Amino acid sequence: MLLDTAALVGHLVPAGSVYAFLAEHRGGLFPDGLFADLFPSGRGRPSVPGEVIASVLVLQTLQDLSDSEAVTALRCDLRWKAACGLPVDHEGFHPTTLTVWRNRIRRSGRPQRIFEAVREVIATTGVLAGKTRRALDSVVLDDAVATQDTVTQLIAAVRRVRREVSGAAQVIAACCHAHDWDDAGKPAIAWDDQAARDALVSALVGDANTIVDALRDAQLDPRAAQAFALLALVAGQDVEPAEGSDGTDGRWRIARTVAADRVISTVDPQTRHVHKTVHQRQDGYKAHVAIEPDTGLFTAGELTQATGQDNHEAVVGLALLDEDLSTDGLQVLGDSAYGTAEARLALAQAGHTAIIKPLGLRRTVPGGFTLDDFTVNEQAGTVTCPAGVTKLLTRDRAAVFGLPCRSCPLRPRCTNAKNGRIIRLHPQDALLRQARRDWATRDDLRATYRQHRPMVERSIAWLIGPKGRCRKLRYRGVTANDWWLHTRMAALNLRRLINLGLNHQSTGAWRLAQAG
Repeated sequence: MLLDTAALVGHLVPAGSVYAFLAEHRGGLFPDGLFADLFPSGRGRPSVPGEVIASVLVLQTLQDLSDSEAVTALRCDLRWKAACGLPVDHEGFHPTTLTVWRNRIRRSGRPQRIFEAVREVIATTGVLAGKTRRALDSVVLDDAVATQDTVTQLIAAVRRVRREVSGAAQVIAACCHAHDWDDAGKPAIAWDDQAARDALVSALVGDANTIVDALRDAQLDPRAAQAFALLALVAGQDVEPAEGSDGTDGRWRIARTVAADRVISTVDPQTRHVHKTVHQRQDGYKAHVAIEPDTGLFTAGELTQATGQDNHEAVVGLALLDEDLSTDGLQVLGDSAYGTAEARLALAQAGHTAIIKPLGLRRTVPGGFTLDDFTVNEQAGTVTCPAGVTKLLTRDRAAVFGLPCRSCPLRPRCTNAKNGRIIRLHPQDALLRQARRDWATRDDLRATYRQHRPMVERSIAWLIGPKGRCRKLRYRGVTANDWWLHTRMAALNLRRLINLGLNHQSTGAWRLAQAG
């Protein structure tokens, strides 16, 4: 007791802070049983109690510290010692202790248990009772690795295969001479010489294909198979036959187009190029979140690769609602990325109301007609243009106006196509049209969106931290970074609950001093 931090300097820890709350309630928030399955051997308890590790992980993620920085804070910062219940002279522990615990949690059957523990507190307080709105949003987070160009990726992939695949070293030594494979850097060539660059790419791709062919039938363990598959992918995604070549003569060049799902780093093969907007390009992942807009609490989240149909905002957003604490009859707010027909239909079938900004309509001629200027009769299967010409829909829901467009006085406002205007309708065109009409005519929808959107933006700002310092991830791969996202959301939710007056009653129940 003589060196107990809370007894000596507890009064100096700011009241209402996360430090003060953990100092008093960490045992109730993170009970011993929460981590019991991580050490099933029965050979004794871990040297550091689970409640201490959980408290350190929450503070570390809240402040965006590395393992070394977190342990230094635990050793030197009295607020951390008070929060974790450590004596003043406690020296902390080795940073790898955090690595071991984090890896055990991530590999367990409940990798998001810290987030779930805080979510249980939210449920117990009833702070979300009667809150019938959820906002869906996403933010791009930068990856933790450097983006590699084609040459660097090929060299790194070959070196990894040599390291991981049995027998690869012999194949490379005997048959592959495009580069000194002991050198991780780029070859010393005249990089401003196109012919020299093409020759190097051809040689590297040739060596990669030689390795793939030689090891195609080898029996590989999962780690080796992953390295082998990555080499095969990298060798084909960024190159195309050189001009005048069909590829059989071994002449290749950097492709003039970018592969749709291009691997951009062999160090982190799951990171991707992403365009959040037309002018904003980043390399990394997408963090998808569901937020209760009145309180700013995160109710669900998921980190995914930045590309792919399964990772689209509308698809992931619907899944987040299924994970929510209460998903009956919600008003779901979202920007136009969530306004797909499939998402709107799914929300309606689930009994939710979509308050989602519709996707904008493209004009084929600047200032000209949009799709909504054409009248659609679904029962008759016809489309009528602004000039009054009616056409039947084809089997693939296309209306071809063709010949009438040639002499139409409205043609300059409709199309520049030589053969006239062609309208292609979505299978759920009626649903999308109604959504656009509702948004244009119903003031209540727009007012609700404008009222609650600012709190959502504030929650996203909390997530990425002051000056965006948490926008850059610390880990590699979806699994590790998804764990970070959930722990970050848990820490932010805890801080928000504390600001709302969170307390642990003598009865063991969690209560808020104020609501909303």
